[in-house]
Amino acid sequence: MTENEFQSRLATLLGQIDSLPEGQRPKLAKLAAETQGRHDRMKKTVAELQDSLDHLRLSVKYLVFDLEATRRENKYLRNMLETDSGNNEGAD
Repeated sequence: MTENEFQSRLATLLGQIDSLPEGQRPKLAKLAAETQGRHDRMKKTVAELQDSLDHLRLSVKYLVFDLEATRRENKYLRNMLETDSGNNEGAD
């Protein structure tokens, strides 16, 4: 159900509640208000979750970049050590 559908159905429900006898209205109006409140909290929670996931994705990208850079540096340094060791062995 989309946001527009939910709001439309809730508005319809509130209209139907207003047409009920006075004794039945408060309880159903309270339930409808609670439903609206839960829906708003759920939307807020989903938005916060999406923000957290976006932050996590970005953090993982930075970590992968850092890992790849570290691997390249290690390979470069190993090559330097091997080259240096090869030169020192020839001098002995």
